[in-house]
Amino acid sequence: MARFFIPRRWKLSKLLWIMLALEFPLTVANLTLFGIASPNTYRTKLWQEGGNHGFNSDPSTLLYAYANYRPVKTPVVWSNNETQFNLVIGVLSTFIYLTKVTMFITHVFYPIVSLLVHLILTSLFAYGVYVQSAPDTIDPKRQNHGLPWYVTKNCNLSSSNSIKGYCQQAKAAWAVTLVMLMLFAVHVLVSVWSLIPTKDERITHQTKVAEKKAEKEKFSPIDDGMTAEQQWQHMWELQQLPRTPGTAGGMRSPMTPRTKAFTDLGGAPPTPGYYGVPSPIYENPYEGKGKDPFRGGY
Repeated sequence: MARFFIPRRWKLSKLLWIMLALEFPLTVANLTLFGIASPNTYRTKLWQEGGNHGFNSDPSTLLYAYANYRPVKTPVVWSNNETQFNLVIGVLSTFIYLTKVTMFITHVFYPIVSLLVHLILTSLFAYGVYVQSAPDTIDPKRQNHGLPWYVTKNCNLSSSNSIKGYCQQAKAAWAVTLVMLMLFAVHVLVSVWSLIPTKDERITHQTKVAEKKAEKEKFSPIDDGMTAEQQWQHMWELQQLPRTPGTAGGMRSPMTPRTKAFTDLGGAPPTPGYYGVPSPIYENPYEGKGKDPFRGGY
């Protein structure tokens, strides 16, 4: 245990603050862009525009395939799953961002937690980049094995201003997703670096472990070298020891003040009212004068 431990301190805390500050506008932009694109604001229009220019297939390719009893799947880059998936991870990353900033401010966002969280986010955004840049090969005459045309081409070649605006939005969404993927990858690297303990951290940890062990042994009533049977025997013997007077059963210690034993030993002057010493305060004025109200009515 003393040789291995999980550090809780960040080594590059200033860099982490910078990345958190940079992540905020990217998260908002990512959520906004895919919120506008959902469910199908411009995806099919960009697909048709690329088909008109010969950059990729067009939506009619599916109809001709079904008519010829040759069903094909919609390319991932033009499917509804592409938009919805990126929207979902945008919502998830927004929630995680608010949570981890709160945890970091309260000093409970440890590097091990950051590593797990950002590994998940990195995987999700890596797949998000993939579905936005997947190939389109359903049309043998117009195959695209690389990035979609709205990423690699200039949006000015669009046939209308509305298509040009949609092209710019799709290009921005892909760029934001790519930048967020890189940012989360850096988060992973910083987390791993912070989890590697330095020599001073190892010495500090070993010192704390030694202090806790010494403190435990100091107050432990049983020797660590005893076997289980010896420990049981030791505890049984402790239970059989006689009780100390004055600790149980209401017994008074013979040396307790205001007792006869204490008085006989000269520990204190006799107390009025005890052992034959008259007490003027508690004398009965009715003693020998008829009815005693302390022993019955008149």
